[in-house]
Amino acid sequence: MYPEELKYTSEHEWVRVPGEAEGSVRIGITHFAQDALGDIVYVSLPEVGDTVIADGTVGELESTKSVSDVYAPVSGEVVARNEALDATPELVNSDPYGGGWLFEVVPTNAGDVDGLMDAATYESSLSD
Repeated sequence: MYPEELKYTSEHEWVRVPGEAEGSVRIGITHFAQDALGDIVYVSLPEVGDTVIADGTVGELESTKSVSDVYAPVSGEVVARNEALDATPELVNSDPYGGGWLFEVVPTNAGDVDGLMDAATYESSLSD
């Protein structure tokens, strides 16, 4: 349920290294997060060229239950956003680790990704 090759945050984001753009990392939310949110009906994401700060709010996911903030797992520049989510936000629910990705960032410090949780640590944090 939590892919081994990804890194995770306590705010339920995942990070895939590398992203599609050179030097970037791809970011999304975990199965746990999308399940807790329920049916996602609207996604607000940072724009390409925006600078994001680790742990800072960068967008929102609106579901039939609530609105939840999206946080940046690392600091850096946004180089891609998942434009498909504008028309089909439900991709975050149906494919959170694939077509439901949110955005890509070129990290200011590539080593920041190493400080995130591995899959086993993240999964055990869910039962705490």
